[in-house]
Amino acid sequence: MPLRPNHFSGCAHPMYIKIGFDIQLAITSPMALIYVLHVHPSRRDDLMAPEVVMVEPALRVDEYLDAFGNQCGRVNALAGVSEVRFHSASIIRDSGLPDEVNLAAWQHDPTELPPATLQFLLPSRYCEVDSELLQFAWNQFGQTPPGWARVQAICDFVHQHIRFDYSAARATRTAVEGWREGTGVCRDFTHLAVTLCRCMNIPARYCTGYLGDIGIPPVPYPMDFSAWFEVFLGGRWYTFDARHNTPRIGRVVMARGRDAGDVPITMCFGVNTLKKFEVTTYEVDVYGNPVQTV
Repeated sequence: MPLRPNHFSGCAHPMYIKIGFDIQLAITSPMALIYVLHVHPSRRDDLMAPEVVMVEPALRVDEYLDAFGNQCGRVNALAGVSEVRFHSASIIRDSGLPDEVNLAAWQHDPTELPPATLQFLLPSRYCEVDSELLQFAWNQFGQTPPGWARVQAICDFVHQHIRFDYSAARATRTAVEGWREGTGVCRDFTHLAVTLCRCMNIPARYCTGYLGDIGIPPVPYPMDFSAWFEVFLGGRWYTFDARHNTPRIGRVVMARGRDAGDVPITMCFGVNTLKKFEVTTYEVDVYGNPVQTV
């Protein structure tokens, strides 16, 4: 199959995307490790072959679905284990379509929301709805048209307010702190946008997954997992991305939750050091060869 050019025009074509990771952690004592590294079950049927997360050394893995429907795993590193490696490589089919835009999607009154969405209106670990952001949100966005336009206004604000800076990343930064400091990475954009949506009575949930430089010129950053969010409008969930603030192609969700605390890539119950962190996501042809970009 000849290589297809990847035009930046946004034209859709069905595509294949190579996804994967290689993560190595040094540990100092026996401990449990939780990981959320699988493609979300809603995308499992798009995989060209079953996705396998390899663990080295060959430790027992307990797979389970968490309360949000994410595929998770627990590894128990026993005495004598000083390093644990997680790695995987897969190919997934994708529509090639950018994130859907529906300007007519309306905002529900909280009395009309499905009960399952109500948890995504509440404060959470990194999204302090019950803070000074509540009054700020109503002052800032109270006069915007409810629905899609209001969420877009929130994305526009967050996109302009926070300066993206990898060197400023901090795993403990909350939405309020991101708002005050005005700097951060994709999770900080997402936490602030999620919080402002919830302040305006719009259910919003945090998402993490793969988002490669597909349909855009490559950016000068190492590949990483990405964070974005979904809001419930017009009877369904829609994707928004306050960091990039434009519809993107090739988004592959891995997990959803109230905030980053619900969807940790890895969580170690003991002292650990990250030794290697590599993420892969780029377009390939049906044989797995990288697609040429022009």
